[in-house]
Amino acid sequence: MHKIFCFGEILMRMSPALNGRWLQQNDMPVYIGGAELNVATALAKWNTPTGYCTAMPEHYLSHEIVQYIRHKNIDTAPMRFSGSRIGIYFLPEGADLKHAGVIYDRAHSSFAELQPGEINWNELLKEYTWFHFSAISPAVSESAAQVCLEAVKAASEKNITVSVDLNYRAKLWKYGIAPPAIMQQLLPYCHVVMGNIWSANALLGIDIDEQIHDKKSKQAYTDHAEITAKTIMQQFPACHTVANTFRFDDNAGIRYYASLHTGNAPYISQEFASKKVIDKAGSGDCFMAGLIYAATNSYQPQSTINFAAAAAFGKLHEAGDTTSQTIEQIQSTIKKIHA
Repeated sequence: MHKIFCFGEILMRMSPALNGRWLQQNDMPVYIGGAELNVATALAKWNTPTGYCTAMPEHYLSHEIVQYIRHKNIDTAPMRFSGSRIGIYFLPEGADLKHAGVIYDRAHSSFAELQPGEINWNELLKEYTWFHFSAISPAVSESAAQVCLEAVKAASEKNITVSVDLNYRAKLWKYGIAPPAIMQQLLPYCHVVMGNIWSANALLGIDIDEQIHDKKSKQAYTDHAEITAKTIMQQFPACHTVANTFRFDDNAGIRYYASLHTGNAPYISQEFASKKVIDKAGSGDCFMAGLIYAATNSYQPQSTINFAAAAAFGKLHEAGDTTSQTIEQIQSTIKKIHA
């Protein structure tokens, strides 16, 4: 059986109600998340053995969070206690992590201060078949980027499948090294890459058609995704699978679809549409979890991309960073599109 290892920064998300209501009500919901933890949570929900590694300070709050994660069926044994603070970010519900609504407060977090040589990757990874991280992890500090490089090298030496989510956060990457210079060191060890044509441009320096939005065509977007996927595979020969997601606002609602390139062929998901979105945070992480789940359960490529896209679409209708969808609910979402 496959066992998935997720590595990245744990975060506390504060979700203030807009227009000062959080001050009037003396209330601000708190969610525990982080890209890789969101992936781990979904996989554990779907009965996939999953471990999670991060760094938190040694105090009671951290131990309460560990218990919370453990109750979600995630193996917390790999977690480290070091440093002095947990990263925080502020995001009103329904806002988008990529835009101005997010405020980060994660400088000098325990994860950001991890140093090369502190983690015995050979020991931690010995029971795992898949290693997942995101581009957010090397964005938080240069030392965290070096630790990520240690991890993917160790995973590669053990013939562990490595996946990366090319999620780009412009408000990170503040330590003076351009993202492509870091990510191009990491991608040679990655087998499965998920992102979109814009993040591939920002993080890997892959060319993008600046007029793509003017074409306003699903075909144009998915054709571009195929070019991007082929370019990634050519530049990084270890990569055999590339997924690209497309999420477009539609008044108060959304349109969502995705593409998968594997085995020298493209596969396009159904298009999902909704008139209302509850929370955009974590939808990409849910997609990544869906991709990993499908791949490790021998789904065919078309079923894989349909499942991952449906999972991400479903997450848009849930509050918080993580999904509570079941496999049956995701499959029901797919069937509704076919009906």
